[in-house]
Amino acid sequence: LWGFFVHQKMDNFNEESNPRAVRDEFAEFPTYEDYLDSQIMEKDLKYLQDEELARQLVELGYRGSGEALKREEFEARKKEIDDLKYRAAHKPPKILNSNGLNFDDTPFLRALADREEMVKSGKLTSIIFIRDRNHKKQEISGYIDYSHRLKTEDFRPYFTRKKRLLPRPSDLSYYNWETQTSTSNPTPNFQVKADNEQGLLFKNKRDRKVINVDPFKEDSGDNSVRHEIHTDEYIQVVIYDHMTRRKS
Repeated sequence: LWGFFVHQKMDNFNEESNPRAVRDEFAEFPTYEDYLDSQIMEKDLKYLQDEELARQLVELGYRGSGEALKREEFEARKKEIDDLKYRAAHKPPKILNSNGLNFDDTPFLRALADREEMVKSGKLTSIIFIRDRNHKKQEISGYIDYSHRLKTEDFRPYFTRKKRLLPRPSDLSYYNWETQTSTSNPTPNFQVKADNEQGLLFKNKRDRKVINVDPFKEDSGDNSVRHEIHTDEYIQVVIYDHMTRRKS
């Protein structure tokens, strides 16, 4: 039971940065005596007529509404919860690659910076469509899973403009218009679906919602929004934002 309790608390700590997320089931018991009092049954107190004796019997397991913790166990659990709450309250913030940079003259990088924190936290998934020319002056286009790239690549060089973000054959979808090379790959967030009638579709693995990237479709799908980024940096940039919801 204690092992299960610890794992549950650690799961809460790992998933949330809010210290209130760590539930303190002993908050109503400032002391061990308060905890013992909560275990004393009214009929026992009436029979014994001695509160201290009733506490001792509860601690020994002879009376009470359930198996009581020993003082050492109670104190250990209280300390464990206090430690978890402290660590949650002092958890370092996520480091953003875009911190401290100015993007007033680059709409695309500003759009990426605006989404970086939410994408890293898992609240948002974004698919980036880019059409431009590679270093060989060949026209290429493709769909990039922003979250997956953030996890597998250092984005600071992109935000500092030392590198240009372009689709790769390893991304969700890639096409070289000159060589007619075409690839598609699933990522931890999306499955790629080629539909003869609806065209290219991306299915979110978390909530199983489908994102339709057809530019002539008014609706991109449930919880999905299409954003055309007007920029001189690329031939065309479109970002599809999908709000993901945790299953309750």
